[in-house]
Amino acid sequence: MDDGAQERRWFWATLILSSISIIALVFAFWELVENRYFRDLNYVSLHYLYISRGIASSLLLAVWAAYFVLRQRRLAEHELRRSRERYRGILEASPEAVALYDSELRVVEWNATAERLYGFSKEEVAGQPLPTVDDVLGDELREFMREVTSGRAVLERETRRRARDGSLLDVQISVLPFREGARQFFLEVAADIRERVRLRATLIELEKLTTMGKMAAGTAHHLNTPLASMLLRVQMMRQKASDNGGDLAQLESAIGFCQQFVRRLLEFSRRPAPQKQREEIAGIVGAVLGFLSPSLQAKHVHVSCDTGAAGGLAVLADRNQLETLLLILLSNALDAMNDGGSIAIAVAPAQPGQLEISIADSGCGISDADRERVFEPFFTTKPPGKGTGLGLAIARNIVAEHGGSIRLQRNRPQGTQAVIELPMLAEEPVAAVPQEVS
Repeated sequence: MDDGAQERRWFWATLILSSISIIALVFAFWELVENRYFRDLNYVSLHYLYISRGIASSLLLAVWAAYFVLRQRRLAEHELRRSRERYRGILEASPEAVALYDSELRVVEWNATAERLYGFSKEEVAGQPLPTVDDVLGDELREFMREVTSGRAVLERETRRRARDGSLLDVQISVLPFREGARQFFLEVAADIRERVRLRATLIELEKLTTMGKMAAGTAHHLNTPLASMLLRVQMMRQKASDNGGDLAQLESAIGFCQQFVRRLLEFSRRPAPQKQREEIAGIVGAVLGFLSPSLQAKHVHVSCDTGAAGGLAVLADRNQLETLLLILLSNALDAMNDGGSIAIAVAPAQPGQLEISIADSGCGISDADRERVFEPFFTTKPPGKGTGLGLAIARNIVAEHGGSIRLQRNRPQGTQAVIELPMLAEEPVAAVPQEVS
């Protein structure tokens, strides 16, 4: 037997017993009065006396019953108010977003955490369709409702909910059935897991980097040996050759550059300290353009290079790393153009103490959404098989190691512009030669 039925039984039992007690007291008191004061009355007078006794008893019972019922009702209402206040307090204090809705997804309850998380106030959503689900999310939610109705638990399911500003929030929800009389309701408890999802994505990226570091170590081990052998043979051929010495020198430089690039991949797992010395950017730009000249000619890409404003200016840098940086940016610019186009390179002083390198292409460009992610490892806008997504991540690491900054911006009227700023190396003042005083 439930508590409600038991309370009703005690209510009626108390009312009946108290009424019987009142009637017994009234009749006993009336008998005493009658035997003492009205013993000599005639039949008619006694008849009216009995009638008045019945009426008095009925009125007294009615007053008592009304008082008893009203008193119990006030106690029940007070307890109901306390229960509602306790229920509202628990609901509002919940750290998770709580929504109660019917089978038609019309909202019945909505707590303060739901207001803060989704941006909808309780007054806005009460009696309205659930605003945090669209067609796709609504179909998923109805499937959850069917599961809990059939007796299966829907607990801590990861999904998404739409906020007031239209953004999708990562949440973990539990859906519980709730019945009130003949009506079926569903209680949804949602926790904000955006930070958990972000950390999980970061861990996945770290796992990728760890895997890539192991791959890089294997790549360096397998490729460095044949590259070293090729470099040695080219050096021996250049020593013996007389006519093709210039071509062999370029080939030797290219093989050496490939060696450095393979070693650079290894730095994702083991990062040696860069060997920095005074370097002039103009000479490094020229060397990288010479290496890429066959690819530039094959794609009919015109390159303009303006380094006049940087004449004599230098940076403290590792030459191999700067060559890798420029090769990555120029290769990306080249990949952005199918056949024909232009690349403009400019090196000039920027803000005080900074040297700016600008590489602008006329290619397909990068969307605003992708521009925020291009420096993430393994993110690429190139088709499958055309890129690994490591180039710009390596470029950003190189620039950071040299105390600079790099950014990508839209090139007018078309294409992308990469801007690198590196700290300039201060020129040492020439010491004055002391002169003898005659």
